[in-house]
Amino acid sequence: MSGSSPAAVTDVPRGRPRSAPPSTARGATGHAAGAYVVGRSLLHRAPAGPKLAALMLCSLALLLVRSPLGVGLAALAVAGLYALSGVGRRAAWGQVRPLRVFVPVLFALQWWLMDLTSAAVLSARLVVLVALAGLVTCTTRVGDLLGAIERGLAPLGRVGVDVERIALVLALALRSVPVIADLAGRVRDAQRARGHERDVRAFAVPLVVGAMRQADALGEALRARGFDD
Repeated sequence: MSGSSPAAVTDVPRGRPRSAPPSTARGATGHAAGAYVVGRSLLHRAPAGPKLAALMLCSLALLLVRSPLGVGLAALAVAGLYALSGVGRRAAWGQVRPLRVFVPVLFALQWWLMDLTSAAVLSARLVVLVALAGLVTCTTRVGDLLGAIERGLAPLGRVGVDVERIALVLALALRSVPVIADLAGRVRDAQRARGHERDVRAFAVPLVVGAMRQADALGEALRARGFDD
């Protein structure tokens, strides 16, 4: 579609036109959070299903970590996986960049409510979790993720659950992350240019309006592709 509507997805496997969500990212090779980065590493070649399963298991295990040493080792492991993937420093930074404003606030709040060590562990754990999830989306095409989600939810189809629709919603949510992150970055840059860096309203209002416009454009794209039934 032209204008403000999202461009069509180019990485969804053929033969699945109704399951292909309109792309909401800046491009398949961009460095925004959640954007796929073209590569030929072992992680790129690994099937989407096992990667999603490994992400789930690693996330659950990381939630059980309570010590700074454990979180530090997890961070080193994720950094090693990024090096193995070959996506580059810019792409790696792009996965956690949206947290640069939120994490300091979370850290200060946890420090006030608990103690310094707990605050550091919780904040670092969040960054590692987001980085790990970002690595999966960096090395897996949206179409492959969508297919893996559908296959994983396939048993629910036997009891009348619309598996394709659920997979579509999950894929759209996943692909909306880089759009909102990019929008927040542009709004923040505009704030700095106008000298209103500390004005919360000057940041929140354009962000909400921009997100609503993006949602409208996405809805129009979905209706044009027959997803409104």
